[in-house]
Amino acid sequence: MAIRDNFTYTDMDLWLNEKRVTEIECLVPDLTGVARGKILPRAKFTEERGMRMPEVVLGMTVTGNSPVNDGPYDRAISTTDRDMILKADPTTITMVPWAVDPTAQVIHDCYFSDGQLVDFAPRTVLRRVLKMYADKGWKPVVAPELEFYLTAKNIDPDLPLKAPAGRSGRAETSRQVYSIDAVNEFDPLFEDIYDYCELMNLDVDTLIHEIGAGQMEINFLHGEPLGLADKVFYFKRTLREAALKHDMYATFMAKPMAGEPGSAMHVHQSVVDARTGQNIFSNPDGSPSALFHHYIGGLQRYMKSAMAVVAPYVNSYRRIVRHTAAPINIQWGMDNRTVGFRVPMSGSNDRRVENRIIGADANPYLALATTLACGYLGMTEQLEPLPMVTGTAYELPFELPQSLSEALNLLRREDRLRHVLGERFIDVYAAVKELEYTEFMTVISPWEREHLLLHV
Repeated sequence: MAIRDNFTYTDMDLWLNEKRVTEIECLVPDLTGVARGKILPRAKFTEERGMRMPEVVLGMTVTGNSPVNDGPYDRAISTTDRDMILKADPTTITMVPWAVDPTAQVIHDCYFSDGQLVDFAPRTVLRRVLKMYADKGWKPVVAPELEFYLTAKNIDPDLPLKAPAGRSGRAETSRQVYSIDAVNEFDPLFEDIYDYCELMNLDVDTLIHEIGAGQMEINFLHGEPLGLADKVFYFKRTLREAALKHDMYATFMAKPMAGEPGSAMHVHQSVVDARTGQNIFSNPDGSPSALFHHYIGGLQRYMKSAMAVVAPYVNSYRRIVRHTAAPINIQWGMDNRTVGFRVPMSGSNDRRVENRIIGADANPYLALATTLACGYLGMTEQLEPLPMVTGTAYELPFELPQSLSEALNLLRREDRLRHVLGERFIDVYAAVKELEYTEFMTVISPWEREHLLLHV
């Protein structure tokens, strides 16, 4: 489900001329999911241009730094700061709705000088996993549900965030889960968001108010993983721009506010036979198939080791706390929102698994690649799941890593996941996240000053 199905370079040129586009934003999603790239005038944007960008752009922390003297990292990303070649994916071309002049944006893939895709680029990692599925005759189908917070503008990072004022002029002071009136407080913003998403062909579905004050959730229609990752990437950018227009912030931080639930990216996933289109999670008689149970077994076996990818920041682990609407373990259950892997009530054609562990702060390409990689390993290794949980899983012991440092140690030790996601990707990713963790450990928090300064 691409943004522009089957678009070629010729189609893209005609479309740009029809829209009278004057500028093109050439985007590359980096490891953090941030849009990097260049802006070109329309006349300079051609298939033959071959734009270039340094490899290191794909190997930086969220603060813009890169590892130094790290052997595995240096073997992947050249110490000579060489270039990658960028090539536009015409199926991702869309307008920039908030731009003053007619401006388009298009996602680019990254190539080495020998014509090979850059293996540690997020889009390439997802393509790698999808090819493994294709080689088995399988086709994954996903549907992301993305939570986020609206907050009042906050230009001082030392001050806590606050819920924004709505049309009434008042901010939320209590939890308004599923409240229609609470969503309507932000009607002008959401009207813009829906207009922007329609213009961009993002196929968003329902909007609901989540548990936290100012916390919302947007659901995407199910489809092909690479196209959905592109749409989530675009949506994050679009929402932030729309919120700024309405004098507020939108954030996908996993835990932006103390005392409020965190934000997740729940991903519904199933697999169909590429030839017949039949859901391989169901037998012909409608009962759950062995592959369905193996898929869950793979999620349970490997998601702990993959946690550093789907919970990528130190802040991510503040969300993984008991009784805060987030899973703390790898259990599974039927229509059970307290487990890590929920099986929604559905017919045999729609049988699927919902991964509830992934944070809203995760890079969508890497998050989808990772959860699909875990399921793939489960099916190919025929792993059996643990017994299904029928009660609350919040009272069970913690099974997920509780810090980025712990998660990185698990990721580095998991050879099978390394094979599926790519050896050099894991080397680059782990080195970048290790540096990020080190940077964080040099910061002294307000809690430490408040409780330790005069008491210890």
